[in-house]
Amino acid sequence: MSLDELFLGPLRFEFMQRGLASAALIGVSGGLLGPILILRRLSLMGDALSHSLLPGIALAFLLFGTNAAALFAGALVAGLLTAAGSAFLSRLTRIKEDAAFGALYLILFALGIVLASSLGTKIDLLHFLFGNILGVSPTDLAISAASCAATVGAFALFRRSIQLESFDPVFHRASGGAGGLTHLSLLLLVVINLVAALQAMGVVLALGLFLLPAVTAYLWCDRLVPLFATSISLAVAGAVLGMLLSYHLELASGATIVLCHGTLFVASAFVSPKHGILARLSGFGRNERDVRHVQD
Repeated sequence: MSLDELFLGPLRFEFMQRGLASAALIGVSGGLLGPILILRRLSLMGDALSHSLLPGIALAFLLFGTNAAALFAGALVAGLLTAAGSAFLSRLTRIKEDAAFGALYLILFALGIVLASSLGTKIDLLHFLFGNILGVSPTDLAISAASCAATVGAFALFRRSIQLESFDPVFHRASGGAGGLTHLSLLLLVVINLVAALQAMGVVLALGLFLLPAVTAYLWCDRLVPLFATSISLAVAGAVLGMLLSYHLELASGATIVLCHGTLFVASAFVSPKHGILARLSGFGRNERDVRHVQD
C-alpha cells in the first residue's frame, strides 16, 4: 500500500472528510478543556456531565423528532441542569460537589435510558451512547466548529482568570476575581463541547477526546502553555490516526480513536522521563543506593 493510499485514500470520501474535521475540532476544544478538568480535579465531573445529557436528548426526540437543533438544545439543557443542580446541592446541603455530580449523573442517566427505551425502535440508544463519527452531517460539523471557536475565544479572552482558577481558586477569589463565574463558565464550555461531540463519539466515548490527551500531556509537561499545546496536538493526532486505522482495518471509528489515545497514555505512563513509572522506580533505586553509600 502506497503512502497516498494510506493517508489520502480515505479522504476521497466526504463522510471521512467530515469525520476527520469533526474529530480535529473536538480535539482542539478537548485539548484546551482537558487540562483544566485535570488541574481542577474535575475529571469525574466531566464524565458525569457527559452521561447526564441522555435524558435531554431522549426528551427532545420525543417532542421534536430528529431535529438536530432540538436534540442539541435538549442535551445542552440537561447538561446545564446537572451543573446547576450539583452547585445547588453542594451549597445548600452537606454533600460535596463531586458527590452531587455523581448522584445526579446516575439519576439522569437512568432516566435517559428509560425514556430512550420507551420510544421503542424509533431511537437507537447505542447511537447516542457510542456515537457515529462517519455519520457526521454538515450541521453537526458546523456545531463542532462553533463550539470550538467559542472555546478558543474564551481561553484567549479570559486566560488569566482561567489560569488563576485552575491553580489557586482560593487566591483568585480572595484577590477579587470572579472565581464562581469562571468555574461555571468552564462547566458551560464542557457541556457545550460534550453536546457538540455527541454525534461523533456518543455520551460514553466523548470524554475520551478531552481527558486522555490531557493526562498524557500532563505526564510530559510542567508548564501550562506547553501543556495546552501538547494536549491539543495529541488530541488531533490521535483522532486522525484513529480515523485512518479504523478505515483501513474496518474497526469502529470512535472506539479506535479512544484506543489510540489510550495507547499513548499507557506508553507515556511508563516512559515519561520525570513523571513516569520507570523514572519513579529508577529514582527509588538511586535513593536506596545513596542511603547505603552514606551508611557505609
